[in-house]
Amino acid sequence: MTAELVRGQNHPLSQVRLEVRVSAGKPIVAGATLSDEQGRVRGVEWVAHPGAPTLPGLEVSQQAAADHRLAFDLDALPPTVHRVSVLLALPAGVGGPVRFGAVAAPFVAVTGLDGSEIATYTLTGLDAESAVVALELYRRQGAWKVRAVGQGYAGGLADLLTDQGLPEARQLAGSINEAVARGLARSVAAPPPRSPDADRSRQAASSAPGQDQPYAGPGAQGVPGTVAPQQSPYDTPGQQGVTAPQTGGPGGSAQPDTSAVTQPSPPAVGPVDYSHPGRQTTAPPPPPPTAPPAQPGQPAQPVAGDATGWSMEERLYNQVWGMFEDLARTVAAYRSAVDFADSRMEKELDEVLSDPRSRIGGQGEAAREAARAKHAHLVDQARAVLDRDLAQLVAETEVVEPALPMACARWDNPVWHGYRAPMEIPMALRLGDLRLPESENLSIPMLVRLPLERGLWIDSGRASLEGTLADSDQVRRLAMDTAVAHAARLLAVYPVGEFTVHVIDPAGAGASSLAPLTRSGVLDRPPAVGAAGVAEVLTRLTQRVDLVQMAMRGGAADALPPDLDTAEQLLIVNDFPHGFDDRAVTQLRYLADEGPAVGVHLMMVADREDAAAYGPLLDPLWRSLLRITPVPDDHLADPWVGHAWTYEPALVPANSQVLQQVLAQVAAARRSWNR
Repeated sequence: MTAELVRGQNHPLSQVRLEVRVSAGKPIVAGATLSDEQGRVRGVEWVAHPGAPTLPGLEVSQQAAADHRLAFDLDALPPTVHRVSVLLALPAGVGGPVRFGAVAAPFVAVTGLDGSEIATYTLTGLDAESAVVALELYRRQGAWKVRAVGQGYAGGLADLLTDQGLPEARQLAGSINEAVARGLARSVAAPPPRSPDADRSRQAASSAPGQDQPYAGPGAQGVPGTVAPQQSPYDTPGQQGVTAPQTGGPGGSAQPDTSAVTQPSPPAVGPVDYSHPGRQTTAPPPPPPTAPPAQPGQPAQPVAGDATGWSMEERLYNQVWGMFEDLARTVAAYRSAVDFADSRMEKELDEVLSDPRSRIGGQGEAAREAARAKHAHLVDQARAVLDRDLAQLVAETEVVEPALPMACARWDNPVWHGYRAPMEIPMALRLGDLRLPESENLSIPMLVRLPLERGLWIDSGRASLEGTLADSDQVRRLAMDTAVAHAARLLAVYPVGEFTVHVIDPAGAGASSLAPLTRSGVLDRPPAVGAAGVAEVLTRLTQRVDLVQMAMRGGAADALPPDLDTAEQLLIVNDFPHGFDDRAVTQLRYLADEGPAVGVHLMMVADREDAAAYGPLLDPLWRSLLRITPVPDDHLADPWVGHAWTYEPALVPANSQVLQQVLAQVAAARRSWNR
């Protein structure tokens, strides 16, 4: 029976291998501190946080998230540790809420490895606090208990850690905030709903939910936002894990307590249930297409556009994000099941080796073989469920991919050969594809909403290309090719006159990659070169941002100069910081911060090491941009369980003329529009 705790109440723990699940409506930071008998944290090595997520006996999430899973093995803690405090904090300096009173009350649950709740606690009554000690797991007379604490600190992590006796509290708090900010710099937000009914409705299976059914966390909360689960796809996570048999948020794997954990039941036979607990599934008109009824025992036939939405474009967009989430969760379930099997086999082998009598004769070998057989059986079960889910998703991809609108289609999609200038701005844009190691034959389109809310940083640093360390010039060329492909797609999918591209190429190093843009005539002006060209473009765009901001704030949009280009603006910067002085760097930072709100967007092709001389001055700039790469790289994470996804850029196929053909039609449409 679950104990619902109130502040100050405690409850005995019957298990030592536990999870603490945290659910909040906004991305928060979760961590833990170890304390001695006097309640003192002896040093930074006794604090688990996103920058150092693993300590002996516990593991915490490596990023800010709306849902967390923290793994604990209390028997593995150092003997001098008598208390473990679970900390929650709001990310600092990222533009989110600054006090817990402005967000929903966080919910924490202490569970066993089988998912059964032992104790829960809702942190009510918080107001100005930005950090809080949620729970304490403490040792008393050789047994462990949990206490609901709820002690908040208006001064944030620095005051919290200081109160626990840590001498380096403020320095560590700064390091934690920096680690979270670095994660946010490599993430993109989960899709915001277009309407209250925009949640995705999946085809439900005829079988009862089994251990492979997707899990949405306590309360099924998941709010689009900034990085974090549940709020952001994509940050480089640490070792993630979720307990078998459920899937969910980030956390560490831990060995199960076999005295309290029952044997996982075999997966239910039948198709996977893609419905998500707690989600609204009422679709607005017009109704989406429905799949033909499935035969008994067979999965439902996938249909393009089976998600909710007001238009086919919106339904396809929601369906892609649903596929992305389904793949994340089914792989999380598989990895969690494998971790469970590994930890169980290790414990059984340890028990065999700890008995001297079993080390001789055939008894020990028989026990080891039995443990390995159980391990293989559990892994095979998990793989069978994963393969079944992957087959369903592959079938869905095969019908969704050809139906995607032009802005979300691959460059080799036939839709580009029938290109005509659009009349409306699309909902989303395809930046590339995402895949996981367990799903090499399945990739999910990476879509971002339009207009762009964040700029793009295309990394031109050294990278691995087809198993070899690529030449730096080759990577820079590929990075610029990627920028041109994205810019061409934006020009093609916006209505005529609604999008303008500017290019800064101080040394002319990107001339060959920029040739499709310059030759077709889609650029209003040639790429700016030299320091003077850099200054002229930055000054012109900075003035545009200032004018539009003043007009918006004063409610006088009709007072803008008649010659002001009101179209969305994209600035491509190549070879940064060559040709930039301190004033130009300041203007660039201003455009990155203030530009997206008034239609000025930034696309940087740069290697951060080239600008190392600027030091922390440029850190806010890097954090404000979404990093993508010109070659496949696993630097992005999903917003639900934090997998490291391999990103592949959306490039034009080799020797294809589709880019030149599309740009030629864009240029012709622009000339006709300007007459």
